[in-house]
Amino acid sequence: MIDLGLSKLALIGVVALVVVGPERLPKVARMAGTLFGRAQRYINEVKSEVSREIELDELRKMQKEMQEAATSVEQTIAQNVAEMQTEVQEALANPLLEPTTPDQIAVKAKDFRKKKLARSSAVPSWYKKQNGRRTHVMSGAARVARFRPASARKSTGSFHQ
Repeated sequence: MIDLGLSKLALIGVVALVVVGPERLPKVARMAGTLFGRAQRYINEVKSEVSREIELDELRKMQKEMQEAATSVEQTIAQNVAEMQTEVQEALANPLLEPTTPDQIAVKAKDFRKKKLARSSAVPSWYKKQNGRRTHVMSGAARVARFRPASARKSTGSFHQ
């Protein structure tokens, strides 16, 4: 790189004044400045174009990587779907899965309800087994009368006023 100090610039100016002359020196200096400005703009344009090309190359590489990743994901999904289809077909072709009769379905449904009730209830199962039988059966009308609010009992209980 050229090292231009103040003394060297002054020497170049004196030589240019002697060679070009004082009347043409401002015109030559103006022309040199415009040429220097054009050169700087051209260099900046080349730099920006090179950086854009580098960015485009990076974007192309990234796009290629994303496409490869997408195809690999697609292939794994397709493989998993194919495996699941074969497993389902094998399961459906299993001779152990025989159609059940309506009686067997009813028994299974009853057992399922019992199991679900046993899981979801807060009452212990030993208590349910011991006290599973009702000792006193109440009719629907008696149940309504028993659980009717106290205010409703007073108003409906007496028809005389």
